[in-house]
Amino acid sequence: MSNLSVNKEAIKLVGEICEDPEKYNVIVEKSSSGAIIIDAGINAKGGFLVGELITKICLGGLGETLLSSMEIGRIEVPSITVYTDHPSISTLGSQLAGWKIKMGEYMAIGSGPARALALKPKKIYSKIKYRDIADKGVLVLETSKKPPEEIIKMISDFCHISPEKLFLILTPTASVAGLTQISGRIVETGMHKLVELGLEPDSVSYAWGQAPILPVHPNDIESMGRANDAILYGGTAHYIVNYGDDEYLKRLAEKSVSSVSRDYGKPFSEIYKAANQDFYKIDPQIFAPAKITITNKKSGKTFTAGKVNEKILLRSIGLPP
Repeated sequence: MSNLSVNKEAIKLVGEICEDPEKYNVIVEKSSSGAIIIDAGINAKGGFLVGELITKICLGGLGETLLSSMEIGRIEVPSITVYTDHPSISTLGSQLAGWKIKMGEYMAIGSGPARALALKPKKIYSKIKYRDIADKGVLVLETSKKPPEEIIKMISDFCHISPEKLFLILTPTASVAGLTQISGRIVETGMHKLVELGLEPDSVSYAWGQAPILPVHPNDIESMGRANDAILYGGTAHYIVNYGDDEYLKRLAEKSVSSVSRDYGKPFSEIYKAANQDFYKIDPQIFAPAKITITNKKSGKTFTAGKVNEKILLRSIGLPP
């Protein structure tokens, strides 16, 4: 069991936002129960700066990021690069959007360090043999609405902390901050896929990835589609593993990319609409990076599969190939 605390590390980064909300274009408020609510794109402007910092917060302070750009056909778009020396804890134990929060009409997806206090979902933490113990918690909510007090109390109860020790960061998908932090999940998406296919999470020693940050669309479904396209068609991830079987790693790389899915080949918004906006009707194999590379630390051999699909990325943002 690791002594690293993703919440203690992330709180340092949350402090940067709270100390200078104007710099990060956010609105910081205190709920009636005492929780700190950071609006990064609902009524606030948000942007790339806070989106990058939210990515680091989601990684539990155990990863670094770099905003840059990449070419898609004849245009350049912003991009985010993520790297971590603690892939298992930072991605599966913190960043994974693994907490479905619903009460009445309110619904949000929770990610970030507070998951490691609530152990959501429990099977992930059993798999990676990690839990966090901290007196403060940080949760990032993918939502377009502020959480009611009942939700705040429910989250704090699950995390075993009082509401005044809880920090909630709100990032709507249809916002620059939202799209930035979703593209920043490129390493986590690949890590989750590898583990789902049988790789032991502790065998991954280091990881890095890059994904484009596509333009925001005012329509939530279209913006959500672009967020997914950035990873499924534009994201690349590289993992350095400590494993004895090269042939297994070669086969694993080939199975871990989005192009193996029967739904591959059209923008995600179209896939979603064809499935009657039901995620459970979408082939789960599509949720993977466009390209994955695995290097075996034991043998020095490298295996790669998949490719960036510029044609679909251009189609996603309404440009001809």
